[in-house]
This record gives sequence, structure tokens and C-alpha cells, in this order.
Amino acid sequence: MLSVLALKIIKQLKATNFKGFKKRLLWTKHYTITLWETEKDMKEFVNSSVHLEAMKLSKKIAKEIRTVTIEADELPNWNEVKRMLAKGKVITF
Repeated sequence: MLSVLALKIIKQLKATNFKGFKKRLLWTKHYTITLWETEKDMKEFVNSSVHLEAMKLSKKIAKEIRTVTIEADELPNWNEVKRMLAKGKVITF
């Protein structure tokens, strides 16, 4: 189920105006980063049916989700991401 949903999300992402995407899986932690042309594009994707389906499923497989929204011209490196997430919004289940 998860792999099918991940493929759906990537397919939907590729149909948008995103500028960049990276993902990383470290043992039990899963990270994704996206870079968008506009905040409107980002919000449309976040509120899309496939992404919302994934967030509902997250409640079953995760203890928490951390999010950060920044303005940037390029994707940050993973060390920067971890520092930002330490201070980011936390959703616990």
C-alpha cells in the first residue's frame, strides 16, 4: 500500500510546477523535501487528494511528522534540513 501511494504522490508531483524534490530514508525516519515556484503551487499539492491520503495513512505508521516551510532558491542539504526540522512544526499521533 505504501509503495503504491508513494508512486502516486511522485506521479502527481511531476504533474505540478515543482522545482526540486529529494527523499531520504534513514532506518525509521523518512524525509522528503520539495521546492516550489510559488506558495500557491505548494498549497495546491499539499491539499491534493493523493497527498491528503498519504497524510491520513501517516497516522497509522508514524509517531510524529515535522514540517518546515522556508523561502529558498535551491534545496537545502540534509544537515540543514535536520537542524530546521528540530525547530519545525510537530504533529504527533
